[in-house]
Amino acid sequence: MPTTLDPPLHDEVISELEQVTLPETDGVPLESPWHRDNINLLADSLKHHWRHRSDFFVGGNMCVYYSLKQARNRDFIGPDVFVVSGGVDLQTPRDVWAIWRENNRGLDVAIELLSPSTATHDRTDKKDIYEQTLRTPEYFCYDPETHLLEGWRLDNRHCYRPMERSADGRLWSEELELWLGTWTGEYSLTPGTWLRWFDPHGNVCLLEAENAARRADEEARRADEEARRADEEAHRANLAEAEVRRLRELLDAQGAPNS
Repeated sequence: MPTTLDPPLHDEVISELEQVTLPETDGVPLESPWHRDNINLLADSLKHHWRHRSDFFVGGNMCVYYSLKQARNRDFIGPDVFVVSGGVDLQTPRDVWAIWRENNRGLDVAIELLSPSTATHDRTDKKDIYEQTLRTPEYFCYDPETHLLEGWRLDNRHCYRPMERSADGRLWSEELELWLGTWTGEYSLTPGTWLRWFDPHGNVCLLEAENAARRADEEARRADEEARRADEEAHRANLAEAEVRRLRELLDAQGAPNS
């Protein structure tokens, strides 16, 4: 169900908000190239998985604004990755997520990729904002050093409750109907362990390039299989032809007329 903030902002507040300059970044660089790459991996793979949809938005390292006080105070809140699933236009140009410009639409999922300098804040004060102010239904934290993935979901009292992990350590997102978990492989020319989406059957949600490579591999396998079958047919035909020759030679040797 789409997440909207309650109560909606009044027109006069929205008018004043539009006079406030909204910075597009908090000015703090990402902790490492891995953080930047994993943000791109999560965003791009989800976009490709939902490539037949246009009613969602995935933000990466983007500021979120939800009140006049927050905007005035430059009180930045910017998930590493967030998802708004349904009720918005993917193609609308936006440099920030300002809820009054989005029909009061809040975030459905927020993800923080932890670092030594942010882990405590992400698990406490920032978590409180997602829970008590933005009422974000699902919140995930992933520590790339320990590979620990944590997740919380709002209960009926709008309090976060820890999610239960599957046997392979993944967490189920009810909002997106996808699993979130770790994957070991190469991305952006870098081998490592990455946080990725998985479909309900446990298959990793591919990037466009990965999907194209998989299709190419499948086509190559089909071509090899067809070539193998053609070789087998040719071999059987050669055997049959050789058998016919043998029988004719046998008949000739016995003096029988050829038919």
